[in-house]
Amino acid sequence: MNAGIIGLGTYAPEKVLTNQDLEKRMDTSDEWIKTMTGIEERRIAAPEEESSHMAVKAAQEAIEDAGISPEQIGLILVATVTPDRPFPSVATMIQEQLGATNAAAMDISAACAGFMYGIVTAKQFIESKTYSHILVVGVEKLSKITNWEDRNTAVLFGDGAGAVVIGEVSEGRGILSFELGANGSGGKYLLQDGPYITMNGREVFKFAVRQMGESALNVIEKAGLQKGDIDLLIPHQANIRIMEASRERLELPKEKMAKTIHKYGNTSSSSIPLALKEEVNSGKVKDDDVIVMVGFGGGLTWGAIALKWGK
Repeated sequence: MNAGIIGLGTYAPEKVLTNQDLEKRMDTSDEWIKTMTGIEERRIAAPEEESSHMAVKAAQEAIEDAGISPEQIGLILVATVTPDRPFPSVATMIQEQLGATNAAAMDISAACAGFMYGIVTAKQFIESKTYSHILVVGVEKLSKITNWEDRNTAVLFGDGAGAVVIGEVSEGRGILSFELGANGSGGKYLLQDGPYITMNGREVFKFAVRQMGESALNVIEKAGLQKGDIDLLIPHQANIRIMEASRERLELPKEKMAKTIHKYGNTSSSSIPLALKEEVNSGKVKDDDVIVMVGFGGGLTWGAIALKWGK
């Protein structure tokens, strides 16, 4: 049995926060932010709009896209570091609001790599025939843990949600290979310290440039593929310079890398599904395309997946 993506949905809050808006609040500039990060604007959730609200909207779209009912979901996995509260989990809130009465539910905390961890976990349950349909959601309300006085981090983050339904796909399609990893000794470089995110940008940059390219190459090799077989690279949308370094290591032309960082900023666990949905909507993703998704995050954590698109 092959596990793959059979449904996809996303949600981005309405409020747009531009670089020009940030120029008015702190000592920064649109030009500096664009040059250093590739970000032009980001979405910010309304005060009353919690992670669970955004997650439900993305999940509803993914379930509809999969052509199934909420009752057919056997497990809900939510990757987030910004739950509404410590407990109950966002996954159980989604279960109630969707009416997914037959689903088990839990959250996963692996920061920006959380969506990769969720998909790989779902794969095991599908291929072992434990569940037929699994909902995996990446959702973050990073605006609530961002220090808007710290120009090193305030320019980076945005809010959003992305969801997929993982289920059985036809032979040869679906998840071909994966890699997950962690290095706890680097946790001090990117963490929530008190109420806010703190980051050692230099150390995170060095780690990400090395790990993203390495993990992408590893999953290609595990799948028995070559660099030239990749139709689309979807890197975690953290920083355009890190993304470009990964693309260059894979020797891919620019048009084969998904890029939404200019619109959404770094939305942590939701950045890869948000980027995937844009590529699907544009008609760029076709059946049997080989897609490599790769992410890294606080922990430090990382994950990569090679998959062949289609049901």
